[in-house]
Amino acid sequence: RSAGQPLTPTLSPEGRGSQAPGRDAQFYFVDAVPQAGSGQHPPFDVHAVRRDFSVLQERVNGKQLVWFDNAATTHKPQSVIDRIAYFYAHENSNIHRAAHELAARATDAYEGARERVRLFLNAPEAEEVIFVRGTTEAINLVAKSWGGQHVGEGDEIIVSNLEHHANIVPWQQLAAAKGAKLRVIPVDDSGQVLLDEYRKLLNDRTKIVAVTQVSNALGTVVPVKEIVALAHRAGAKALVDGAQSISHMRVDVQDIGADFFVFSGHKVFGPTGIGVVWGKREVLEDMPPWQGGGNMIADVTFEKTVFQPIPNKFEAGTGNIADAVGLGAAIDYVNKIGIENIARYEHDLLVYGMARLGAIPGVRLIGTAADKASVMSFVLNGYTTEEVGHALNDEGIAVRTGHHCAQPILRRFGVETTVRPSLAFYNTFDEIDRLVAVVRRLAGQRRAG
Repeated sequence: RSAGQPLTPTLSPEGRGSQAPGRDAQFYFVDAVPQAGSGQHPPFDVHAVRRDFSVLQERVNGKQLVWFDNAATTHKPQSVIDRIAYFYAHENSNIHRAAHELAARATDAYEGARERVRLFLNAPEAEEVIFVRGTTEAINLVAKSWGGQHVGEGDEIIVSNLEHHANIVPWQQLAAAKGAKLRVIPVDDSGQVLLDEYRKLLNDRTKIVAVTQVSNALGTVVPVKEIVALAHRAGAKALVDGAQSISHMRVDVQDIGADFFVFSGHKVFGPTGIGVVWGKREVLEDMPPWQGGGNMIADVTFEKTVFQPIPNKFEAGTGNIADAVGLGAAIDYVNKIGIENIARYEHDLLVYGMARLGAIPGVRLIGTAADKASVMSFVLNGYTTEEVGHALNDEGIAVRTGHHCAQPILRRFGVETTVRPSLAFYNTFDEIDRLVAVVRRLAGQRRAG
């Protein structure tokens, strides 16, 4: 793959549709991906997909909703909503600790969801999949448990300049508590990490490297496999934050090679309040429990407690059983559509949207790496990002404005906030045209004024 190809090839609106516009742009998901419609999946039909998401029929200010806030949360297909309702209607029970029928049903549903996650990530064993509330709790678990045990005074923790606050603050807290140092991989002007600078940061004091796979603020796809390999060569562990990658690309934790991979269910068309830590068995088994309570003990006396093996050791108390089951249903849905089909279609949307937005006078795109996913952050001369967001909302278009819990990377580009449209596979080219029309109108009004 040739790196550094232009992100925004010139596109005409006539170029839209099944013939992918701008196929010369080099994004991650056109490498060795089967053509849509190959294999067991039907050809991708966005209109059929949209019928599965009833919320997309909502009207906002009299206009049909356009949901371009997918990096914040994704909507749920009817199959996920139905599965959660079915759980509460027919299977609701606490798990693992009873002789009755509903406990067996609930346990089977919960552990079935764990196996779905295992397959989705291509993890070796279901026991390596730990359910938590989301990516934030996942990173905190690793920082408090693994980090508390293995990071000491004078040690170093490496993150990138792209990270969400959830992959900065827990490591800062750990460093402050232990007398360790947080070091940061810089990025270039396109928003891609500088691997040569990263190599210089690694040394025998480096204990863990924690990086995002896709930036929530810029959409940059980070070369995590190479980052992980370099971390391991230095004798460090590696964590990959998959919150923004999990719904856009095939994730194979064995191929990535990291010690930990974390993500949130609500970013991949599942419920809120459920997420995953995947970790290598030998690393997890070496870690102390993060929380104490029920479900994670084998034996308790007032003198000593013996803990359950993984994953139970890290799942103290009653878990979010129903939403774990809902996450399993979301994974089933994504598998039915086909992640390669999703990736190829989103690629076409992204190239088209970046080109159309980038052509508007006064628009500055923030994040133009050659490898990108989903996110089209921008600022518009003469307007605050909040003003742009309100104008879009008036037309029924939902985007995120603000710092996206990623202040360091936005400040790297000299801005405090951006407008952040972010895409999913249920979005359309027509929706992008609606967005562009509003931004173009604003640009014209401010110039005329």
